[in-house]
Amino acid sequence: MVLESFINPLKAARKPWHMFFVGFLYAVVSAFLAIWIFRQHASLVMVFLTVIAAVPMMYSTMKKEEEADVTLSNEGEIMKEHFAVLKYLVYMFLGFVVAYSLLFIILPLELVNNLFSTQTETIRAINSRVTGYVMGPSNIFGQIFFNNLKVLMFCLFFSFFYGAGAIFILTWNASVISAAIGEFVRDKIAAVASALGSVNVFNYFHAFSLGLVRYFIHGIPEIAAYFVGGLAGGVISVAMINHDIETNKFKVIMIDALDLTLLAIGILFIAALLEVFVTPVFF
Repeated sequence: MVLESFINPLKAARKPWHMFFVGFLYAVVSAFLAIWIFRQHASLVMVFLTVIAAVPMMYSTMKKEEEADVTLSNEGEIMKEHFAVLKYLVYMFLGFVVAYSLLFIILPLELVNNLFSTQTETIRAINSRVTGYVMGPSNIFGQIFFNNLKVLMFCLFFSFFYGAGAIFILTWNASVISAAIGEFVRDKIAAVASALGSVNVFNYFHAFSLGLVRYFIHGIPEIAAYFVGGLAGGVISVAMINHDIETNKFKVIMIDALDLTLLAIGILFIAALLEVFVTPVFF
């Protein structure tokens, strides 16, 4: 009850950047509890504990957005409300990523292997599938886009059936992205150490910054799309719990959910373009 009492949707909407620090705290506390109590299964327990901390905030957000659908009559005003929510949710996700990434980089290798074992296995499986085929950019784009669509559908359905369920998919993705960033930074540092014989704080900062930029170019719009999809499923779920399905406002809620879903698909399309055609130019 302590962690979720730090902030609520109204405070978060006023100062969305505060959610970065809230997300960072959720992730760090969850990681250390996972290592301390469930070391052999820490990679999944870390994710679950972070989700447990974030669920009250997510559910309050879903209720707030459903109320906006019921009380606001203009779709433009509703979308403006959703955008304010989206900002602080993305900040919270960034807090997860930065926290997990730093833990991957600074912790001893033995603890990293415990804390990110499942995530690194997932990365290996993804890389093996990609390198196993010779594909042109258009085929890679199609594969990435349709895979991201599948994740979006998971977010939508998880939010519909579990209310704030999309936060599980998003937290898992944050841990996988963080493991990829951490491996990228460790490889860069190893290369610098091999070439120069030593490394300093600037080398770590430079490698970490490159890792964040590499994955955030396409990652931020991608995650924003997943949150938009989660909001779509969440507002329908809350509407059904509140029996708004029986009122005339349910049509407005369904139209809003459809608009959010279409918006999420459009953002994912842009994110896939960035991942295939922009990120490789710089990395």
